[in-house]
Amino acid sequence: MHFFKPLAIFKKIALIFSFLTLISYHYPLKFERRNMSADKFEFKQFSINQSKCAMKVGTDAVLLGAWVQINEAQNILDIGTGTGVIAIMLAQKSDSDIVALDIDVKACEQSRENIKNSPWPQKIKVYNESLQNYCCNHNEKFDLIVSNPPFFIDAYKSAEEARNQARHTDQLPFNDLVNCAVKLLKPNGRICIILPTKESIKFIALAIAQHLFLTKITHVKTTQYKDEKRQLLQFEFTNKELIEETLVIEQEERHCYSKEYKELTKDYYLSF
Repeated sequence: MHFFKPLAIFKKIALIFSFLTLISYHYPLKFERRNMSADKFEFKQFSINQSKCAMKVGTDAVLLGAWVQINEAQNILDIGTGTGVIAIMLAQKSDSDIVALDIDVKACEQSRENIKNSPWPQKIKVYNESLQNYCCNHNEKFDLIVSNPPFFIDAYKSAEEARNQARHTDQLPFNDLVNCAVKLLKPNGRICIILPTKESIKFIALAIAQHLFLTKITHVKTTQYKDEKRQLLQFEFTNKELIEETLVIEQEERHCYSKEYKELTKDYYLSF
């Protein structure tokens, strides 16, 4: 007769749940795959090579890059630039000077190549440096900070270290992101990020504790009748009336995109 140890069973269940959570977060939003190959993503005015990057171009990055309003920002900080896609998207629609950070050497090499091959190489400078180090070693303050940050906390990890860095908060905890943003933002500056709904609740609480107020939020849903998968968030030092919106990506049929999603991304996606 065999007896199962409750603790061992619990650990196995926890590991399975963690893995399933990882999968559900990694594929929550449908990509515009018609523009995409394994190593290259084509946009209207530029291309992204991504063979060296652990994290490829996905809907999260494109949503954030398209959603962010430049206003009169003279300088922008892109935290965790990866392929450089968000920095290049922002360069396309602004005259701002852009600093792009990434802790991964290969990602920096790739982003520099993509920036050099884009129409706006003079606008973007890439630093192979962690946000924490940059925050300590540089005094420049920014009008706008953007980030598609890692958000997995205590979740299942892959065997690929670069992929883990890009997806898990070990190297960039939310608390560090908030504290550095507070130091690096100008008094009238803004920080814009994209996060899953559960993680955004934690981030909002940390931001408020540092007197960064949520001034705009867009709830992102894949279809009208599904739960939201992402939140696009904007924070400022001034407590303003909250602008709250909902963005539905697809209509009832697969790859039948909503007017709002097309309008948001039309300057970038080839299909729109």
